[in-house]
Amino acid sequence: MEELLNIFIANEAHKRGLSVALKNDLDQIIELEPYYDFSVNEECHAYKECVKIQPFIDANKSVFNAEYKQEYVDNSNGQRDAMCAEAIASQFQTLVLPLDLDDSFRYSCE
Repeated sequence: MEELLNIFIANEAHKRGLSVALKNDLDQIIELEPYYDFSVNEECHAYKECVKIQPFIDANKSVFNAEYKQEYVDNSNGQRDAMCAEAIASQFQTLVLPLDLDDSFRYSCE
């Protein structure tokens, strides 16, 4: 039932000339990717789930990802550098942001 609602939402957005993003719905990516224009995800690197979003990249669609893990903020032991290298290799657009999204900093993997 949830999948049908998501397809309805994507189709209605497209009828209105809008692009639509699938956000954090890793369990339905394979079924929903054809209906969505890009993916927005949070913390796929922190939770080791980025491979689940690969269908968007395989379909030449963008993946935008935000990470909040303190080790990425501090770049402890080069963890942000390593995560960014993985993000770039996966063709994900990734930002490291403050958890409260107060715009106090922003690190881009680009």
